[in-house]
Amino acid sequence: MTQTTERPQAPGRNEKPGRARVRRPHRAWLVAAVAFMTITMAAGFASLPGLLIDPLHEEFGWSRGTIGFAVSVNLALYLLTAPFAAALMDRFGVRQVVAAALTVIAVGGGLTVFMTSPWQLILCWGVLVGLGSGAMALAFAATITNRWFVARRGLVTGVLTAGGASGQLVFLPLLSWIVERQHDWRPAAMVVTVAALAIVPCVVLLLRDYPSDVGLTAYGADGPPAPRPAPRRGAARRAVTALVSASRTGTFWLLAGTFAVCGASTNGLVKTHFVPAAHDHGMPVTAAAGLLAVIGVFDIVGTIGSGWFTDRFDARRLLAVYYALRGLSLMVLPLLLDDAVRPPMIFFIVFYGLDWVATVPPTIALCREWYGEDSAIVFGWVLASHQVGAGLVAFAGGMARDAFGSYDLVWYGAGGLCAVAALMALMIRRGAATAPAPAL
Repeated sequence: MTQTTERPQAPGRNEKPGRARVRRPHRAWLVAAVAFMTITMAAGFASLPGLLIDPLHEEFGWSRGTIGFAVSVNLALYLLTAPFAAALMDRFGVRQVVAAALTVIAVGGGLTVFMTSPWQLILCWGVLVGLGSGAMALAFAATITNRWFVARRGLVTGVLTAGGASGQLVFLPLLSWIVERQHDWRPAAMVVTVAALAIVPCVVLLLRDYPSDVGLTAYGADGPPAPRPAPRRGAARRAVTALVSASRTGTFWLLAGTFAVCGASTNGLVKTHFVPAAHDHGMPVTAAAGLLAVIGVFDIVGTIGSGWFTDRFDARRLLAVYYALRGLSLMVLPLLLDDAVRPPMIFFIVFYGLDWVATVPPTIALCREWYGEDSAIVFGWVLASHQVGAGLVAFAGGMARDAFGSYDLVWYGAGGLCAVAALMALMIRRGAATAPAPAL
């Protein structure tokens, strides 16, 4: 954060000429802070549906399949919204799109307290909250870093990515406590509504689309402020066009393939099946769930560290190392599962947590290197492959457990997939863009 904005001031009565200069942090850090807060809140909002399944089933008698369908709609729209949201930000501005998304989330969360039919749950929490949350996904983080930073891009990407884990860590315990304490899910839904509305003024007052809007250059950039690009019309068409253009390059499919493995080996596998797998070995469910929470803590540390590494090392090699180490740890996991939490398992949790989403900063960096101005949109499509991989393995893992009576084959298979992803990362060639600027 060494780059500062200096503005000369007239010398005071007791000041010597030429010494009255105010040094303050670059405005980019304030924009990044607002983006971090927004992403953190959006992740927290997305954590609530899982807490609603039992309360809604008990109150309305709706089947868990019906409630699960609403959650699936939420996840699907979260997946599909990201690339289109990035294009909308180019067309209408980041501030307008994010403020609108927060308002949509508030409306969706608020209206749920009045619902009486399943279709209303699907509309409010599935459609509205899904669309709003998707607009503030990792593609939003890529847009902010691309526009406001030249130096420290990897570090900022890591911090913004960690915001997603922070949101779940902060909101999930709070919301679950509210549901349990109040014996009602409605107060938790209203907390989401009020929190979303509370962020809107911060976004409107503090977030800016480009550094040139406040007469600055991007952090770490040289020369005068770059002019604000003209708005691009046809956001939906541009999102699709960017996909079509990127899909003609082998790099896109390598990035999509590696990120699909990332989703498969994290959300699809460990987040979904670790607790039941540990319970199969006699470990209490509460202990296994606590281990997942610890993964979330170290995920924050690992993602920020990965961003720092991305500023300094080849992103392709970083990805290869991350996937190789993750695959190795998953293959060892079946030997560590037991009826109690022992030191080797704690070591696995810490190690695996550091690698949980460490793949995001180098993946965004490679999208930026290859696809330039369209990189945020392309990353939105790559992010979609992450969710597809997660969904497939979440389903396949359950099927394998039913067929073989054990998760062992699933862990070994995921380890093999990670080894393939490591090789795919090394196959990515350097893009036309220059290497990232050195950190200041």
